[in-house]
Amino acid sequence: MQKNILITGCSSGIGLISALDLHQRGYRVLAGCRKPEDLTRLNEYGLTAIQLDMDDPDSIEHAIHTVTTLTEGRLFGLFNNAGFGQYGPLTTITRQQLERQFSTNFFGVHQLTMGLLPLLRAYGPARIINTSSVMGFIATPGRGAYAASKYALEAWTDTLRMEVANELIQVSLLEPGPITTDFSQNVQQADHDHPVENPGIAARFALPPQALLPKIHHALESRSARRRYPVTLVSHAMAIAKRLLPTCLMDSILNNRTKK
Repeated sequence: MQKNILITGCSSGIGLISALDLHQRGYRVLAGCRKPEDLTRLNEYGLTAIQLDMDDPDSIEHAIHTVTTLTEGRLFGLFNNAGFGQYGPLTTITRQQLERQFSTNFFGVHQLTMGLLPLLRAYGPARIINTSSVMGFIATPGRGAYAASKYALEAWTDTLRMEVANELIQVSLLEPGPITTDFSQNVQQADHDHPVENPGIAARFALPPQALLPKIHHALESRSARRRYPVTLVSHAMAIAKRLLPTCLMDSILNNRTKK
């Protein structure tokens, strides 16, 4: 029997690459996307496209009902991948911008996951994957809003993993560093006169979205999924540095890197 998996943010990048790959591996992929024009394209790929805007509670509720109907109440996997970045110094970020950052990257994930949790429980050995970021455990100037939303997602994911520990649901975090996707093009800048740019080191160590596929396969198909999957040298290096270096030195490194 085909395993049903819902992936959010499938119009491009990590979401699209993983949706096409898992479809080829025999999964029935329910591909969430915001824009109506993307639905036709995703269906033409052999996916089951679902309109889903993570910033819209009504859209999420409608998607939950749609997934419940399509899967007959049994869902193997949920891959919370959709998100965007609100960049700019905190002094330029309005409350409304911060609320929208959290609405898409965090509140929507909570609503969607809680709405689909009964379907995951009904399946049995189900999997949940949440796309975090290297910014889920380090923060840099100009990316405070985005980092805050990913820090929140990491804490929420850790809590969910422990709360379902006695069930058959395994919960994992993907922690990508720089990935060559359309994400940077979709970043919203709070200060258009002084946009926050990615440092040169990010481009030098960037990997294509296909680099995440082995991690996704392991999280979905291994007997024991890992709690965290760092992706790219930057994520691995920053995770080690945060554990070993004093905060003052980390501040100096991250401040200097973002200014280059």
